[in-house]
Amino acid sequence: MRLGLIGLGRIGAFHAATLTGLEAVDSLVVADAVPAAAQAVAQRHPGRVVAAADAREVLSAGVDGVVVAAATDAHPALLLAALDAGLPVFCEKPVAREAADAVEVLRRVEASGVPVQIGYNRRFDVAVAAAREAVTAGTLGRVHTVRSTTMDPAPPPAAYVATSGGIFRDCSVHDFDAVRFVTGREVVEVYATGSANGDPVFAANGDVDTSAAVLTLDDGALALVSNTRYNARGYDVRLELHGTADSVAVGLEDHLPLRSLEPGTAFPAGPPHAFFMDRFADAYRAELRAFTEVVAGTRPSPCTVADAVEAGWIAEACTLSLREHRPVRVAEVRSSPLVA
Repeated sequence: MRLGLIGLGRIGAFHAATLTGLEAVDSLVVADAVPAAAQAVAQRHPGRVVAAADAREVLSAGVDGVVVAAATDAHPALLLAALDAGLPVFCEKPVAREAADAVEVLRRVEASGVPVQIGYNRRFDVAVAAAREAVTAGTLGRVHTVRSTTMDPAPPPAAYVATSGGIFRDCSVHDFDAVRFVTGREVVEVYATGSANGDPVFAANGDVDTSAAVLTLDDGALALVSNTRYNARGYDVRLELHGTADSVAVGLEDHLPLRSLEPGTAFPAGPPHAFFMDRFADAYRAELRAFTEVVAGTRPSPCTVADAVEAGWIAEACTLSLREHRPVRVAEVRSSPLVA
């Protein structure tokens, strides 16, 4: 099949390399707001990648589906343009910066009948999938506690912080999606807090560099989500599920960026994960392979716009909770989306 790829920044260029390595992909048509970026990717993959002048040219190049990896503000327009062309879409999260815009995209997607997959790569991590299976099979008993952590080794650039929408919308949202995906439950209430003791850019943008949130699920289980931009030892992503019959963990492997102080303990033995592309390389590959199956019509979207909107509502509730120092019901922000 022939796919389009719009947006060739850090993740877009990474996706280009992944897509060209998939057997189902014969060729790739790419474009970026900076034409030189598209030319550079085409030169790195001669014979497999063609550079287009812009997104419009990608959509009219006879492609079978489109991958959107452009900046967040461009997501809604690009996604809807692909829908109008009748093309299946893979779009990186978030669907849109504002909750109201994401809901409008959802409405358009559902009306179109065109399949759309949103890029929450943790759903394709082998251990995360195994945790979901443990819950589904009932081997954990009643799940009462979930712990989910994302810790970046260093903050993103100041320009990114200014447009990210805040730590809950940008970073924690991966944890929120993982909690929903693995437990099969919905979040009904949140209480969130945070601090900004690092680079002043966070406070200047009404953001925090370290956060924690308690999520109450619809069956009474509690999920504890912690995030930071300052985890110097490495990129730390973990997920724990504790039940009345058993407990399991994702991320307890030899590249875990955590140093044990227990005497005689050599775990973890390997070098720490340094970056998210390192930690989730296999998941990204599986995610895009799944999209080729969506394009081929052999499977439904494994992560829908509706899924992304639900994770977005949790992020909105946490953002409001942080601002107002109080518990927030998710239903509250559904009825009155925040304005950033």
